[in-house]
Amino acid sequence: MKNNRFSYPAKTVKLFYVIIGILSFGLGIAGTILPLIPTTPLILLSAVSFGKSSQRLHAWCVSTKFYRNNVEKFVTKRSMTIKAKVILLSGISLIMGLSFMIMIIFQTPVFVRIILAVIWVCHMMYFGLKIKTIKIKPDVPVKLCNLINDEVLI
Repeated sequence: MKNNRFSYPAKTVKLFYVIIGILSFGLGIAGTILPLIPTTPLILLSAVSFGKSSQRLHAWCVSTKFYRNNVEKFVTKRSMTIKAKVILLSGISLIMGLSFMIMIIFQTPVFVRIILAVIWVCHMMYFGLKIKTIKIKPDVPVKLCNLINDEVLI
Protein backbone atom coordinates (compact mmCIF):
# COMPACT_ATOMS: atom_id res chain seq x y z
CA MET A 1 0.00 0.00 0.00
CA LYS A 2 1.31 3.42 -0.98
CA ASN A 3 1.71 6.06 1.73
CA ASN A 4 -0.04 9.27 0.56
CA ARG A 5 0.27 10.98 3.92
CA PHE A 6 2.13 14.01 2.51
CA SER A 7 0.41 14.26 -0.88
CA TYR A 8 -2.77 15.94 0.41
CA PRO A 9 -1.03 18.97 1.95
CA ALA A 10 1.15 19.36 -1.17
CA LYS A 11 -1.95 19.39 -3.37
CA THR A 12 -3.58 21.93 -1.06
CA VAL A 13 -0.53 24.19 -1.23
CA LYS A 14 -0.45 23.94 -5.03
CA LEU A 15 -4.15 24.79 -5.19
CA PHE A 16 -3.50 27.77 -2.92
CA TYR A 17 -0.77 28.99 -5.29
CA VAL A 18 -3.05 28.54 -8.31
CA ILE A 19 -5.78 30.62 -6.65
CA ILE A 20 -3.31 33.35 -5.66
CA GLY A 21 -1.88 33.31 -9.19
CA ILE A 22 -5.27 33.65 -10.86
CA LEU A 23 -6.40 36.43 -8.52
CA SER A 24 -3.17 38.41 -8.84
CA PHE A 25 -3.09 38.01 -12.63
CA GLY A 26 -6.70 39.22 -12.91
CA LEU A 27 -6.02 42.19 -10.63
CA GLY A 28 -2.84 42.95 -12.57
CA ILE A 29 -4.78 43.13 -15.81
CA ALA A 30 -7.38 45.33 -14.09
CA GLY A 31 -4.47 47.53 -12.96
CA THR A 32 -3.78 48.53 -16.55
CA ILE A 33 -7.19 50.21 -16.63
CA LEU A 34 -7.66 51.26 -13.01
CA PRO A 35 -4.98 53.66 -11.75
CA LEU A 36 -5.14 52.56 -8.11
CA ILE A 37 -4.12 48.94 -8.73
CA PRO A 38 -0.39 48.29 -9.27
CA THR A 39 0.18 46.14 -12.34
CA THR A 40 3.81 45.01 -12.21
CA PRO A 41 3.92 43.62 -8.64
CA LEU A 42 0.70 41.69 -9.17
CA ILE A 43 1.92 40.11 -12.41
CA LEU A 44 5.21 39.22 -10.70
CA LEU A 45 3.22 37.63 -7.86
CA SER A 46 1.17 35.63 -10.35
CA ALA A 47 4.32 34.41 -12.14
CA VAL A 48 5.86 33.29 -8.84
CA SER A 49 2.60 31.66 -7.71
CA PHE A 50 2.15 29.83 -11.00
CA GLY A 51 5.81 28.79 -10.88
CA LYS A 52 5.28 27.18 -7.49
CA SER A 53 2.01 25.53 -8.46
CA SER A 54 2.61 24.18 -11.95
CA GLN A 55 5.22 24.40 -14.70
CA ARG A 56 2.43 24.56 -17.28
CA LEU A 57 0.74 27.55 -15.61
CA HIS A 58 4.10 29.29 -15.17
CA ALA A 59 4.94 28.76 -18.85
CA TRP A 60 1.53 30.15 -19.83
CA CYS A 61 1.92 33.21 -17.58
CA VAL A 62 5.37 34.19 -18.86
CA SER A 63 4.32 33.61 -22.47
CA THR A 64 1.43 36.08 -22.37
CA LYS A 65 1.82 39.35 -24.24
CA PHE A 66 0.82 41.18 -21.08
CA TYR A 67 3.75 39.68 -19.11
CA ARG A 68 6.22 40.32 -21.94
CA ASN A 69 5.16 43.96 -22.30
CA ASN A 70 5.02 44.89 -18.61
CA VAL A 71 7.30 42.65 -16.57
CA GLU A 72 9.82 40.67 -18.64
CA LYS A 73 12.46 43.40 -19.04
CA PHE A 74 12.31 44.16 -15.34
CA VAL A 75 12.74 40.51 -14.37
CA THR A 76 15.48 39.64 -16.86
CA LYS A 77 17.54 42.85 -17.04
CA ARG A 78 16.44 44.79 -13.95
CA SER A 79 15.54 47.66 -16.26
CA MET A 80 12.39 49.43 -17.43
CA THR A 81 11.41 51.78 -20.20
CA ILE A 82 10.84 55.41 -19.28
CA LYS A 83 7.13 54.94 -20.06
CA ALA A 84 6.90 51.99 -17.65
CA LYS A 85 8.71 53.97 -14.95
CA VAL A 86 6.43 56.98 -15.38
CA ILE A 87 3.30 54.81 -15.22
CA LEU A 88 4.56 52.92 -12.18
CA LEU A 89 5.75 55.98 -10.28
CA SER A 90 2.60 57.93 -11.16
CA GLY A 91 0.46 55.16 -9.71
CA ILE A 92 2.59 54.95 -6.58
CA SER A 93 2.52 58.74 -6.18
CA LEU A 94 -1.24 58.86 -6.66
CA ILE A 95 -1.93 56.13 -4.13
CA MET A 96 0.50 57.52 -1.57
CA GLY A 97 -0.78 61.06 -2.14
CA LEU A 98 -4.34 59.92 -1.49
CA SER A 99 -3.17 58.05 1.61
CA PHE A 100 -1.37 61.18 2.81
CA MET A 101 -4.52 63.28 2.29
CA ILE A 102 -6.60 60.76 4.22
CA MET A 103 -4.02 60.86 7.02
CA ILE A 104 -4.31 64.64 7.17
CA ILE A 105 -8.13 64.51 7.20
CA PHE A 106 -8.21 61.94 10.00
CA GLN A 107 -5.38 63.69 11.87
CA THR A 108 -3.03 60.73 12.14
CA PRO A 109 0.18 61.34 14.08
CA VAL A 110 2.89 63.28 12.27
CA PHE A 111 5.46 60.47 12.53
CA VAL A 112 3.14 58.17 10.50
CA ARG A 113 2.95 60.79 7.74
CA ILE A 114 6.74 61.16 7.86
CA ILE A 115 7.14 57.38 7.45
CA LEU A 116 4.84 57.46 4.40
CA ALA A 117 6.81 60.36 2.91
CA VAL A 118 10.11 58.50 3.47
CA ILE A 119 8.69 55.40 1.78
CA TRP A 120 7.59 57.53 -1.19
CA VAL A 121 11.06 59.12 -1.48
CA CYS A 122 12.67 55.67 -1.33
CA HIS A 123 10.42 54.46 -4.17
CA MET A 124 11.35 57.46 -6.27
CA MET A 125 15.07 57.03 -5.60
CA TYR A 126 15.03 53.27 -6.21
CA PHE A 127 13.15 53.36 -9.51
CA GLY A 128 14.72 56.63 -10.63
CA LEU A 129 18.34 55.86 -9.79
CA LYS A 130 18.78 52.12 -9.20
CA ILE A 131 16.67 50.60 -11.97
CA LYS A 132 18.23 51.18 -15.38
CA THR A 133 16.22 52.96 -18.05
CA ILE A 134 15.93 51.25 -21.42
CA LYS A 135 16.12 53.60 -24.35
CA ILE A 136 13.75 52.52 -27.08
CA LYS A 137 15.09 53.28 -30.53
CA PRO A 138 12.64 54.96 -32.88
CA ASP A 139 11.41 52.97 -35.83
CA VAL A 140 14.25 52.59 -38.32
CA PRO A 141 13.37 53.89 -41.78
CA VAL A 142 13.34 51.40 -44.63
CA LYS A 143 16.33 53.01 -46.37
CA LEU A 144 19.31 54.27 -44.41
CA CYS A 145 21.80 56.50 -46.14
CA ASN A 146 25.43 55.87 -45.40
CA LEU A 147 26.87 59.37 -45.27
CA ILE A 148 30.43 58.28 -46.00
CA ASN A 149 29.88 56.36 -49.23
CA ASP A 150 26.47 57.76 -50.20
CA GLU A 151 25.21 54.20 -50.46
CA VAL A 152 21.66 53.20 -49.71
CA LEU A 153 21.46 50.36 -47.23
CA ILE A 154 18.34 48.25 -47.01
